[in-house]
This record gives sequence, structure tokens and C-alpha cells, in this order.
Amino acid sequence: MRAQEFPVLVRRRTATTAGAIILGLIALGFAWLADHASLLFERLFEASPYAPLIITPLGLGLIVALTRRYCPMARGSGIPQVVAGSQDPGLAIAGGLISMKTAAFKLAMTLAALLLGTSVGREGPTVQISAAIMAFVHRTLKIELSAAVVIAGGAAGVSAAFNTPLAGVAFAIEELASSYHQRLALLAMAAVMISGLVSLGLAGDYVYFGAMREMLPLKASLIIAPLAGVAGGICGGLFSLAVLSFGRAAWAPLQFLRQRPVRLAMLCGLLVAICGIATGGATWGAGYEQAKVLVESHSQPLWFGPAKFLSTLVTMLSGTPGGIFAPSLATGAGVGGLLASFFPGQPLGAVVLLGMIGYFVGVVRAPLTGVLIISEMTDSRAMVLPLLAAAIIADGVSALVCRDRLYHALSKAFVLPRHYEAAPEMVKA
Repeated sequence: MRAQEFPVLVRRRTATTAGAIILGLIALGFAWLADHASLLFERLFEASPYAPLIITPLGLGLIVALTRRYCPMARGSGIPQVVAGSQDPGLAIAGGLISMKTAAFKLAMTLAALLLGTSVGREGPTVQISAAIMAFVHRTLKIELSAAVVIAGGAAGVSAAFNTPLAGVAFAIEELASSYHQRLALLAMAAVMISGLVSLGLAGDYVYFGAMREMLPLKASLIIAPLAGVAGGICGGLFSLAVLSFGRAAWAPLQFLRQRPVRLAMLCGLLVAICGIATGGATWGAGYEQAKVLVESHSQPLWFGPAKFLSTLVTMLSGTPGGIFAPSLATGAGVGGLLASFFPGQPLGAVVLLGMIGYFVGVVRAPLTGVLIISEMTDSRAMVLPLLAAAIIADGVSALVCRDRLYHALSKAFVLPRHYEAAPEMVKA
């Protein structure tokens, strides 16, 4: 190694280490705040069951108005922004895709959305926030940005959000990056390891959805896994198709709504509130508790899956900042609960996991990430082979329903032109 290259190498490794530590701390704090935001809304709902009919539509309209006015790059999940931003990190920072201003706004507005009971998760926003932090630290230490840096930050965000290090690395390669590169994998693994150690040291070795120790017999797996893949692929593909079709449709009523985003958000907020009240609060928030109950082999009403599907779809169409990772897993758990009703003699938790993987992969089209994230979140390594079978089938079926991969299709709206010139305050961000 040349002597002049040594300081750059030290700064690069320092930047990766410092960025991973900082984003790990931020991710844990974000998780804590998100849980308490959801808890506050649940207490409001208990005290005044019909208050969401007013609070949720007005609040969602305000969030969308503020987002469009002050930070349009913070809308939606956050993962499409990282996919787009990895193509040109410097331009992405200047344009606000992965700037610290956008990260702070994204965090605040996602918490606000959870305070309103909307069906959003913190995982997608954590990916965007983590990519922004990693990029900021590298710029501060005068290290040239690359796509690998942005993607490694996003991968570490997945790991810190779910306590799933293997899934973080797989997500970086399978979803955020368009192809495999050794440098990308090594950088992602380093960032994931460090952020994971931060999470482990502060939050302990927890299992996100609780441990699921049950197994399906081989004969049952050969029947239920393909069915879960087909059902999840169809439902997940329909979700993606609905989201993408809403943004492309030339039908006059939909064009009317798209041209009035604040009114659209208020209408979506009203539908979310009605759905939540009608289900006794089962569709509020990310759906973590409801999914955990199903994974631990305690039944939920059969309408939970369809109701969560509707609430998550309407929330996403509103344009509010917030992710769909956890809500999709919760919806998938509901799909698994429905599927389990046809196999009463089989372990409920095991069938629920197959429904989760089928629907989740049907939405995000990342089968390896789906298998690793669910097996790590539920400590269900004995189910890996049935999960993998269901994931592969779901990916193929979803592609027949919706040709485009959701995050990559949505990222096209965030690709900035090469001649883009950001305002000075955006560059400083």
C-alpha cells in the first residue's frame, strides 16, 4: 500500500465505523419513539373512540401539505429514494434524497403519521435516514461518496431496525443494488455488523415477532408452502399493482385526486379512521402486536388480513412519509391466518409464517431478504426450506400480476436530472 493512501484508508474505515454507530443509535431511538407514538394514539382511541374521524384526516392532510411544501423527497417509504440515490450519491444529497434535512423531516413526519394511527412502519424511513447519516459522515471526513456507501448505510438501517444482520446484507445486494459487487458486500457487512453490535448492546438480543418453534410435517409443507406462495404472490402483486396504477391511471376521477394531494390525503385519512374504528383498532399503526399474536399461535379474526391490506394501501396512496415493511408483514400474517383456517390440524404459527413470506415477497419481490428477515425475526430457522419454497413461488406469481418491482418502479419518480441545481440550503443539508 502506498504511504499516501494510508490516511484515506483510515478515514474511510473511520467514516464507516462512526456512521454505523450513529445510525444504530438513531435507529434505536426512532424505534422507541415510534412505539410510544403508537401507544399514545391507542390511548386516545380508548378515551375517545370516534376522535380519529376528525384527527386522522386533518392530521394526514397537514403532514402531506408540509411534506410537499418543505421536503418533497421525504414522502413515501424511503427505500425508493435510496435506490434512486445510489445511482449518483452526490446529486442525491444536493437534491435532498439522502440529505440530513430530509432525514430529520422523515423521522418527524413518520412519528406524526403514527400519532394519527395510520398504517405505516418505521423500517423504510430508517433505511433512508441511515443512508443519509452514512453519506453525511463520509462527506464530513472528506471521503468520496459511492453507491456502496449509500447502500451500506441503508442495509445497516434494516439490520438495526429489525435486529436482522443477515437480512440487512441480503437486502443491500438484492433490493438496493442492481448487481453484486464484492466491495459493496464487504462494506455492507461491516456497517451491518457495527450497527448490529450497537443494537445488541443497548436493546439486547430480542426477536422482533417473538420466537416460533413449531414445524410443519413434510407432507403438509408440500401442500401449504405452494398455496401460501400463490396466495401471497397474488395479494402482494395486487397491492403493488394498485399503488403503481394509481399513479399512472388516466381515469378522470383519479387524475382529479392526484392533482389535489392534500384533499386526497384527507380522504385517505378518513378511510383509515373508518377502517380502524370498524375493526376495533386492529388496523392502527404498523400491526406489530397483531402479527406477533398470530406468530405465537394465537388466532386473530379472519378479516384482519384484508382490513390491514386496505388500511396500508390507503395510507400509502396518501403520500405521507412512512414505510410498508412492518404493515406488509402484518398483512401477510393475516393472510397466513386465513390460510390456516383451511388446515385446522396444523401448527398455526408455522402456517402464519408461510403467509407472511408469501405476501411480503409478493409486495417487495425480494425472496432471499424475505426468508432471512422472517427467519431471523421469529427465530424459526427450522422453517427455512418451506419459507424459501413459498418465497420463490410468490415472487414468480407476483411478477405475473404486476410486472414492475414496487420499490424500483417508485424510484423512477425520484431520479434527478443530471443538470439539476439544488438551492443553497439543500446543498448544505
